Amino acid sequence: MALYGVVADIHGNREALDAVLGYLERRGIRRLLCLGDIVGYNADPDECAAMVRGRGAVTIAGNHDLIGIGRLGFERCSNEAKYALKRTRRTLARGTAEWLATLPPTQLVERQVALVHGGVRDVQLYMKTEAQVRENAGFLRADFPGAKLCFFGHSHEQRIFEVEGDAVREVPQVDRNLLNRNLLYFINPGSVDASRKRSDKLAQCAVLDTLDWNVEFVRLRYDSAATEAKAAVFGYRIGRWTDRFYSLERRLLRLRQRTSAAR
Repeated sequence: MALYGVVADIHGNREALDAVLGYLERRGIRRLLCLGDIVGYNADPDECAAMVRGRGAVTIAGNHDLIGIGRLGFERCSNEAKYALKRTRRTLARGTAEWLATLPPTQLVERQVALVHGGVRDVQLYMKTEAQVRENAGFLRADFPGAKLCFFGHSHEQRIFEVEGDAVREVPQVDRNLLNRNLLYFINPGSVDASRKRSDKLAQCAVLDTLDWNVEFVRLRYDSAATEAKAAVFGYRIGRWTDRFYSLERRLLRLRQRTSAAR
C-alpha cells in the first residue's frame, strides 16, 4: 500500500506535465499511474511519452494514443482533435509509437484499483452521467471482481461517483476525499492538459493513498501561453477553413450512410 500520483489526458502538453511531475516530486510521491492520452492536441508528444516512461508509470492506452499510431480512426473525433492527431501521426517518433503500441487497454493495481481511459469496455466513452457509471459498474464487477476503485479519464473533469448496489451518486468535491472501503468508486483525476478549457488553465491530477483509502484532487498553474504558442507554430491548431471543410466532410459522410441504409 502506497501513495500514487494519478494522471490522465496529457495530450502532448509538456509544460503542464512538468508542473504535475514537479509537484509530485516535491511531495515525495514516486509511484505514477497514467490513464492514457499521452499524445494529441499539443506539440510535445515524444517528450511527454519519454517523461511518463522515465517515471516508470503504470500506463494504459487512451483513444488519442491509439489514433496517433493508427489503431483507431477519426470517426469519433472533434475537428480539433482530428487535425492535431493527423499532425501527431506525421511527427511521432518511431520509438514513441512502438511504446504506445505496447500499452494495454486496462490495468489492475494492488488488486483493487482498476485503470481505464473512457469506459471499462469503451475507450472513447465520455463517462459523465450516473446512468453511464451504473452500466460501467456492472462491467467492472464482471471484468475486475475485486476492484473497489476505478480511475477513468477522457472527459477532462475531476469527479467522484460512489456506487452502492445499483445506486449511484456523485460525491461533492473537496480537496481530500475519504472513501468507504465497502463501496465502489469511479474517480476522474481531471486532465493534465487544459488547452481545451476556456478558463482556469490549470493542470489537474490526483493523489491516491491506498493505506488511508483517500483521494486528493490537485490543480496547478503552468505556462499555458507557451503550450499554445508551440501548438500554433508547429501546426497542431486547426484553421477556420479546415474546420469548415471537416464539418462538411462529416455531414456528407452521414448523408451517404443514411442513403445507403435506406436502400
